[in-house]
Amino acid sequence: MKRKQLLLVGIVTAGLVGAVCLSKESESAGTQMTDAAAKFVNSLNDDQKSKALFAFDDKERTNWWFVPLQKNKKPLRKGLRFEQMTAEQKELAKALLRAGTSASGFLKATTIMSLEAVLAELEKNGENVRNPGWYFVSIFGTPSKVGKWGWRIEGHHLSLNFAVDRGKIIASTPAFFGANPALIKNRTSTGPGLGYRTLPEAEDLAQQLFASLSAEQQKEALQPKLFPEIEQGKPVAHPGPPKGIAAAHMSGKQRELLVKLIQSYAERMPPEVAAAEMAEVQAAGIDKVHFAFAQAADKPGKPYTYHIQGPTFLIEFLNVQSDSAGNPANHIHSCWRELKGDFGIEAR
Repeated sequence: MKRKQLLLVGIVTAGLVGAVCLSKESESAGTQMTDAAAKFVNSLNDDQKSKALFAFDDKERTNWWFVPLQKNKKPLRKGLRFEQMTAEQKELAKALLRAGTSASGFLKATTIMSLEAVLAELEKNGENVRNPGWYFVSIFGTPSKVGKWGWRIEGHHLSLNFAVDRGKIIASTPAFFGANPALIKNRTSTGPGLGYRTLPEAEDLAQQLFASLSAEQQKEALQPKLFPEIEQGKPVAHPGPPKGIAAAHMSGKQRELLVKLIQSYAERMPPEVAAAEMAEVQAAGIDKVHFAFAQAADKPGKPYTYHIQGPTFLIEFLNVQSDSAGNPANHIHSCWRELKGDFGIEAR
């Protein structure tokens, strides 16, 4: 009898655990963000709150940067950085980061943060401070399921920006991911091992797409100059008319590869957000999406850039800089922008 009772308790307990897991999975991404942000804010002392908290309409909300942003080895970014948090607060900040990314996106984001230790070892007291603790959390407004608020986690090569209104995500861009080194070519005692790549899809799928184009198609896609650096610090992207080859001029397999490349960027975001972004891309018309590619084939490492632009979005990619060990074209910048308006602010 006692054994049956224990078995029954085990079944009931397992059922409760399963119900909790299903409940957690069924929560919207906006709700998960709100809960995670509220827990983080509630953990802060007054001094930490003075660094982390801003009004929703504070101009700092659109002041986004992906460079080290420091002077005389002192940070210029606003927000509360990880090294100023307790161990528990760091976990709460990571929970917020996890709410704003997919499983693969979270891995990419945390790997990008860990690459700072790699850079510190490679550069050996270089011009900039390389510190995985120099990633900053900023909360704009009060995390609530009845009001409007936003948040940002940002540092070197990472800038994630969200706005939430009544528990629903109304903006998830700009979403910037970078990697230096793009491919680990030099052995270090910290960080990922030799051969590791943080953002392989952004490179491989674009290279495959360009290689799949016919000579005539490549002429249409190829640009005379490398694209300039991604513009940061401003709330709106102004790329001008789309360049390159339209998906309407591609074969079915080429369009599939283009969609797969776009999907690889969207899938850095939470599944719910990625699905909404891709639905919007499809609704606006895949045939209207343009792919533009540029490469300096005569330079070491063959640096290259590309843009993917549709009616609603812009993807920008550059691999033109050397990494911190001097390996040419081994330093990625990539970003998803909303042409209707980043930060939930209507573009003008």
